[in-house]
Amino acid sequence: MLVAVDCIIFGFDGNQLNVLLIQRGFEPEKGKWSLMGGFVQKEETIEEAAARVLKELTGLSNVYMEQLHAFSAIQRDPTERTISMVFSSLIDIQEYRQQMNDDYHAQWFPLNHIPKLIFDHKEMIGLALQKLRYKAAFHPVVFELLPEKFTLPQLQNLYELIYDQVLDKRNFSRKILSTGLLIKQKDKEKESSKRGAFYYKLDKRKYEAQFNSFLNFISNPIIN
Repeated sequence: MLVAVDCIIFGFDGNQLNVLLIQRGFEPEKGKWSLMGGFVQKEETIEEAAARVLKELTGLSNVYMEQLHAFSAIQRDPTERTISMVFSSLIDIQEYRQQMNDDYHAQWFPLNHIPKLIFDHKEMIGLALQKLRYKAAFHPVVFELLPEKFTLPQLQNLYELIYDQVLDKRNFSRKILSTGLLIKQKDKEKESSKRGAFYYKLDKRKYEAQFNSFLNFISNPIIN
């Protein structure tokens, strides 16, 4: 029996919430779209294996990563009995672009335009999105997807993409600013409108202190 890890990597480009896929390089299903994964080596823990797989693909380390679930259906891999531990990561696409490993032919796909995937990888992504919706309602985890400077409209757009629903602009701004997590900047983003929107930065000290006590930001989150 083999033990593998599969990494679901979410990225936000300012307009779409995306997932990173690769073209599988070996049989079975060679050339088909797949999550990035690999087998756990004898000298590795499951967490170390997931971190290695992520670094091989993106060049990034020390990024947000969460263990989600073990997929253990007997026939999930037609070659050999394989249990897969699934991890979810959130990264800033702009930071990632400069470190992409071309060996894997990786490509970003919007969540509403995911191609056909091998094995049970579509089910894995569905579970990861469900977990992200739940987590984002109670913790400021979505900031892991944003660049260092961002606007409130960009932040609201990200939340709307995660939950697939429209949020009230005034209520959203009031709630997010009341957390005290954001530091307003002097400059504006003026490409989206004539008036422009002020940039904000995340107060990282408050973010780390409040990560596990940031409650009820999204009321009645849709997690299905």
